[in-house]
Amino acid sequence: MAWFKKKPDPISDRARALNEEIARLGSQIQQLDARLQRDQAQPRMRSTALPRSTTVSPATPEPATPPAPAHHEPIFEEVGHHLLEGRGEAGTTPQHYNDLGVRKYDLLALLQRVRGHFRGPSTTNPKLVSYLAAGGFQGLRPLRYEKRVARNRFIFFVIILLVVLLGTLLVFLPGRR
Repeated sequence: MAWFKKKPDPISDRARALNEEIARLGSQIQQLDARLQRDQAQPRMRSTALPRSTTVSPATPEPATPPAPAHHEPIFEEVGHHLLEGRGEAGTTPQHYNDLGVRKYDLLALLQRVRGHFRGPSTTNPKLVSYLAAGGFQGLRPLRYEKRVARNRFIFFVIILLVVLLGTLLVFLPGRR
């Protein structure tokens, strides 16, 4: 009987494999760090002839390197405003402003903003969403099935809540007999 056996989940198997890989890499990092600390165990002295944070090893002095040539790049760059115009709001013409220079109230833009709040953010990985919706991963239920189960559960609990509220109203309100 296969009733009490759990089906293998490919995502949790992959997560377990990745966690083992992370643990192996972590131990390798610790070993390399210990080797680096062991190699740098000899004392280092600070020289007053060199800049403040430079330390010198007593056995081998390092030759001074010439400073890198300074690049003459502008700190503030000119931005092509014509490139940004297409990304802004659709209506930035003078007809959208009143005589005092204040932007007129735009009901259509308000409606679009409210609709955008209810729509939610767009997905960052539409291919993954299509896989989940179509049941592309083995061992996962399709998204439409999960939606149907959640919808039925919600309807069931709303009906239970209404029955409980109706029952409390009938008990506590004096009825006409």
